Amino acid sequence: MNSCNPIAALLKQKKYIVIDGALASELQRRGCDLNDSLWSAKVLIEQPELISQVHYEYFKAGADCAITASYQATPLGFAKKGIDLKQSIALIKTSVKLAKQAKQRYLNELADNNPLLIAGSVGPYGAYLADGSEYTGDYQLTEQQFIQFHLDRIKALIEAKVDILACETLPSFPEIQALTKLIAQFPTITCWFSLTLKDENHLSDGTPISKVINYLNNVDQIVSVGINCIALEKVTPALAVMSKLTTKPIIVYPNSGEQYDPTTKQWHKNHQHCCTFANQIDIWTKLGAKLIGGCCQTTPKDIVEITALLNRQ
Repeated sequence: MNSCNPIAALLKQKKYIVIDGALASELQRRGCDLNDSLWSAKVLIEQPELISQVHYEYFKAGADCAITASYQATPLGFAKKGIDLKQSIALIKTSVKLAKQAKQRYLNELADNNPLLIAGSVGPYGAYLADGSEYTGDYQLTEQQFIQFHLDRIKALIEAKVDILACETLPSFPEIQALTKLIAQFPTITCWFSLTLKDENHLSDGTPISKVINYLNNVDQIVSVGINCIALEKVTPALAVMSKLTTKPIIVYPNSGEQYDPTTKQWHKNHQHCCTFANQIDIWTKLGAKLIGGCCQTTPKDIVEITALLNRQ
C-alpha cells in the first residue's frame, strides 16, 4: 500500500476537500485567446504570471487543491508549435512552479501553514487531439503508444514535486489501463482518476462504469476516483451508481452545464438545466463525494459557494 496519501492525510483533518475551478475561462476573462490546440498551456509560454494569479484567487476562494496548467501541456502538443522536448519539460515543470508560487503567496498573507495540495494535471490523449474527443473516447492507440504519450509529462510533474497526479477527463478504458501501468513505474506518487461519461452507467467510450471502477479499485496508487467536466445535472445519477462500486473517496468537479463546441473552442449556454451547486451538494456528499470543485466555466465565486456549503455540513 502506498504510504504517502495526501488525500487521506487531509481528510483526517477536514471532512471534505475543495478542488479549484476552471483555469481556461478565468484566463480568457483576463484577455487570453485560447482558440488554440494548446488551450491554457499556451499561456504557460506567453503570460505565465496570469496562471499564478488565477491559482491564487482559487486558494483565496477556499480551494484546498490547485490543479496545474498542464492538462494540454504535452511534448507532442508543444512539438507542433516548434518547441523541443527540453523546452516542453521545462514548461510542464513551470506549471507546477506557478501553482506553488500562488500557494506560498496565499499562505504568506494568511501567516499560516494550511495543508494545501498541488495536483499535477494529466489530461487524456483526446485533449491533445483538440477535437473534443475527451468527451467521446473516440480514438485508438496501443497500450505502449498511450504510455509513451503520457510518460514525459508525468515524469516532469513528479520531478517538479506535485503532491498528487490528477489523471482527469478520462474517456477511454484502454487509456485508463495504460495510465495505471505507467504510474506503477513511479510507486511513490498517488493519483486521482476522474472520468467523463456517456451516461451514468457508461464511460464516454461505452465501457460499463462498473468494469472501470472495479479495475481502479485494485490500484493502490489511485486514492480517489470520480468524475469531472460533465454537466451539473448529470452528476447525481452518476454518483448514485459510482458510490455503490467503490470505497475510495469520490471526487467530483463538474462543468457549469454549458455545451462545448470543439471547432470554435467555445462553451455555449444550455438553458434547460436547473441544477446548481447549492441544490446539489448535499445530495453529492450523501452519495459519498469527499472532494468537490468545479471544471470548465466555473469561477472563484463558485468555489466560495462550494466552500461555504461544505462548511455548513
